[in-house]
Amino acid sequence: MTAAQRRESIVTSLKQASGPVSASKLARELGVSRQIVVGDVALLRAAGTPVLATPRGYMLQTAPGADRMTVVCRHAQEALLDELYTIVDCGCGVLDVLVEHPVYGQLSGQLQIFSRYDADLFWQALQANAAQPLCSLTGDVHLHTLSCPTPAQRDRVLEALRQKGYLYQK
Repeated sequence: MTAAQRRESIVTSLKQASGPVSASKLARELGVSRQIVVGDVALLRAAGTPVLATPRGYMLQTAPGADRMTVVCRHAQEALLDELYTIVDCGCGVLDVLVEHPVYGQLSGQLQIFSRYDADLFWQALQANAAQPLCSLTGDVHLHTLSCPTPAQRDRVLEALRQKGYLYQK
């Protein structure tokens, strides 16, 4: 298998996957090292393939038909899981989290959370690693890019976040 065929196989695997795929799994499937896969993904990105790296592995960027919007949220860290549940229960996905740090500028993390299961995995990873969410750097103020398949879902998630007091308002 040539390098080009291997990269094509990575894209095919990501298209067929129902969620993120780890570099280790791709390496096993292709019979190469994890580092080769990481390099291939870097080359795919450089060529314009929308491969996202999430805490659970690689995935292709969401479908172009989905409407994206950015929301500014603020809540106690204990409400983080409820915020994520609220978003996915309205039929939307949480693509990322961004904070504006006074020294580093914009910091972001790819989340790719589309279900309660995804939210639970994210929460468990935070707990298992004794990690703080990015919003802990900014007094709990943070932005999310949401993927909302329909205008009705977009309206529903905005109303639900507003009702729970999670939308940031000065």
